[in-house]
Amino acid sequence: MARDSQAALVALNRFGFGARGGASGDLVNAASDPRGFVKSELSRPSGVLLEVPGLQSTPALARAAFEYQEQVKLAREAAAKAGAPPSDSAPPQAAQPAGDMQRRNLSLSTVATDIAGKSPEMKAAETSGANAGMTAADAMQPNAAMAPNAAMQPNAAKPPQQPLNIIQKTFRAEALARLQRTVLADCGFSERLVAFWSNHFCISANKGELARMWAGSFEREAIRPHVLGRFADMLKAVEQHPAMLFFLDNQQSLGPDSRAGQNRKRGLNENLAREIMELHTLGVGGGYTQEDVTSLARIITGWTFAGRQGQLGAPGSFVFNANAHQPGPQALLGKTYEAGGISQGEAALADIARHPSTAKFIATKFARHFVADDPPPALVARLQDTFTKTDGDLKALTLALVDSDEAWAAPLTKMRRPYAFLVAAGRLQARVPDDPGPYLNGLNVLGQPLWSPAGPNGFPDTNAAWAAPEGMKLRLDLSAQLASRIGNTIDPCRPA
Repeated sequence: MARDSQAALVALNRFGFGARGGASGDLVNAASDPRGFVKSELSRPSGVLLEVPGLQSTPALARAAFEYQEQVKLAREAAAKAGAPPSDSAPPQAAQPAGDMQRRNLSLSTVATDIAGKSPEMKAAETSGANAGMTAADAMQPNAAMAPNAAMQPNAAKPPQQPLNIIQKTFRAEALARLQRTVLADCGFSERLVAFWSNHFCISANKGELARMWAGSFEREAIRPHVLGRFADMLKAVEQHPAMLFFLDNQQSLGPDSRAGQNRKRGLNENLAREIMELHTLGVGGGYTQEDVTSLARIITGWTFAGRQGQLGAPGSFVFNANAHQPGPQALLGKTYEAGGISQGEAALADIARHPSTAKFIATKFARHFVADDPPPALVARLQDTFTKTDGDLKALTLALVDSDEAWAAPLTKMRRPYAFLVAAGRLQARVPDDPGPYLNGLNVLGQPLWSPAGPNGFPDTNAAWAAPEGMKLRLDLSAQLASRIGNTIDPCRPA
């Protein structure tokens, strides 16, 4: 079979995370059978799962977070009773979101060095006091953004770094497991799918300590098991996951006529219901009204997670609180859902997942992510038809994309988002990351902090969002730094 080098580039870059360096043979394998190379990962559904020793379930992480928070509380109370300022030995707080000042002070040279590795010449010339700018480890510290002047002074004495707390350790362990899987993958198509769906159903680790603790487990438990399954199953898993309920405040939503609503004089919180319809399924202009949003909010009252006391269930587990649920039937999108507790909401989600507007919205977004900002209408129509006829079978949707001629003929004009850009650089080095810091640092520099979008709509997926002059300059600078550190370690004439 003749090798198709152009199709190999499409396979590795449109569908994957780029070729691995070293003796991987990715370009040769992809050129021999481009479509088969991409599809090969789809034949291993369990390969999408991320089961790594040490990564814990959401309830187990909740218990650890609650214990940590109690330790912080006791330490502060003890300090207050002693009339002393908060002790430096008290457990440090979770890392704060990176701000503009922090981004300006992060060192591109440090990012490049840590991802590419130091050359022998650099190692020989390096001295203990020669580091200027902020290191990747500095960037992960809670107060990194608060001392910009110190970061710019090479000879300034650095205060001792606080040990990472359980929330920071968990976030970094989850990040490292994800990065290692992505860097090691043959093509990376499955991991691209995970990244797409994780961004579609995004939460933000910046919401609070529980969100940061649960960001990785949310992806492992609600996204990965369903990437090649049914959309309706993923939708249910996402909306019932404690991380999503916490992110969009559904634990605060009480049916106005429920027992809890009457006792506490509180009512609905429509955040989750609105984002289910606007961002997760039907899309803007998908045929729903504000009355539908309010009705869905009533239907999913009582969907919450057990707190630290465990009165409703194991702390950190999804539970249905009947005392918070709005009683009675509810009308939604022209259909009446009879009272039925949790089953009322599950029936509503199942119908929304099958709605024609959902099929169109998902097909368009899927094609936009992989093919073009303005995807070919014929491709979108074919994906929409596949989604509808297969009852939202995501593997069938994915195969329809790979089998389409449009996906292989369209020019390679899509810009990599920062995560894909940095992972592609790491894959080229053929270096398995053993520390997530350099990547987390780089993502902060480039504007896509891991699992931390600014809002529930996730990170943007169009070139315009990432092609601003400042962003392009940062990428070029980082690429130049990487190239200078690679030196002669890679032969550009040797196929990967």
